[in-house]
Amino acid sequence: MQQPLAFRMRPTHIDQVLGQEHLVGPGKIIRRMVEAKRLSSMILYGPPGTGKTSIAAAIAGTTRYAFRQLNAATDAKKDLEVVVAEAKMSGTVILLLDEIHRLNKVKQDYLLPHLENGRIILIGATTENPYIAINPAIRSRAQIFEVKPLTPDQIKLGLQRAIEDPEQGLGNYSLAIDDTTLTHFSTVTNGDIRSALNALELAVLSTPENEEGQIVITADIAAECLQQKRLTHDKDGDAHYDVISALQKSIRGSDVDAALYYLAILLEAGELIIACRRLLVIAYEDIGFGNPQATQRTVAAVEAAEKLGLPEAKIPLAFAVTDLALSPKSNTSYRAINQAMADIQAGNTGPVPDHLKDSHYSGAKQLGRGVGYQNPHNFPYHYVQQQYLPDKLKDRHYFQADPTGKYETAIANFYENLKKPKT
Repeated sequence: MQQPLAFRMRPTHIDQVLGQEHLVGPGKIIRRMVEAKRLSSMILYGPPGTGKTSIAAAIAGTTRYAFRQLNAATDAKKDLEVVVAEAKMSGTVILLLDEIHRLNKVKQDYLLPHLENGRIILIGATTENPYIAINPAIRSRAQIFEVKPLTPDQIKLGLQRAIEDPEQGLGNYSLAIDDTTLTHFSTVTNGDIRSALNALELAVLSTPENEEGQIVITADIAAECLQQKRLTHDKDGDAHYDVISALQKSIRGSDVDAALYYLAILLEAGELIIACRRLLVIAYEDIGFGNPQATQRTVAAVEAAEKLGLPEAKIPLAFAVTDLALSPKSNTSYRAINQAMADIQAGNTGPVPDHLKDSHYSGAKQLGRGVGYQNPHNFPYHYVQQQYLPDKLKDRHYFQADPTGKYETAIANFYENLKKPKT
């Protein structure tokens, strides 16, 4: 059975790697390693189909070291033993270990000594953030490099290579494909060249020749083979948290267009609950007193979205995102609670003042509980000056008004007026 086109078109030399100029371009770190033939173990992380395996294959092809590929999740310790035995017999082996974030402790402990002595050059590949997902013992023995999604132009170049290559590619087929269709293949896979190559091959193999003996690939055929735009969004992966972060930061930065875009990504990925929860957080963390009515409308929009479900849920959520993005911003209450909690976590606490303690039981007065408490409702303006914080913190001010809207201006004025002597 023939391997998929994306497998067949893997580079055999560092010069054939598409993109990743920050790693393999002239004078860059991986190229320098390869040219000096001074390789160290490395971890390549990035979205699927962006060239992690291609870089490993190109390194091996350029240095002419033996190249073996295993999967940390599915291959057993005995498979590692075979690679180590080969390295002992014939010298250095480059081991590409896919899904390295799933390497268990038994396999890791077996592998570590062979990384130390240089017999095995490990190239770990993962879609997960290695600083979070990979054991420190492996991480400390490897350099970490981020592999970026390919640009449409880079993917198009890869597709053209495949179309013209008669040995590993599609060069033996009589193809007719216009630039617009080729552009469609290269843009909708979101930086994933593997998906683009495999979709192109499917289009070629599933399209009959016309009367002139040509296989004509139209935009409709391309769309059918690609099915739909692929999102770089995995609810358990790095990109998931990046999109959530971008949504919140776009709303905080009042960029309504970017905020709607990131909301759309979450909804296209089916992440309705995540979107709802994040908008509630944003409403109270970033808008707050800047526009309290907007926070209330967000709660109502989230409730409506949860009742409606997708796809209609996009309507109230888009309303909320627009409302929040274009509201005055205030994180006064967020900063205040963080400062209060920082005091508590640092042990900067004290007992509740006696006059505030519970006095609703027999004998409380004898213990001094509640004695001297003044009820504000018994005074003009429902306010009386008295100490509420523990003695140790009595001069602490957590609330620091920073008005951006009418409401916070009003409560800031109220707060300042409370401190003024009453006549």
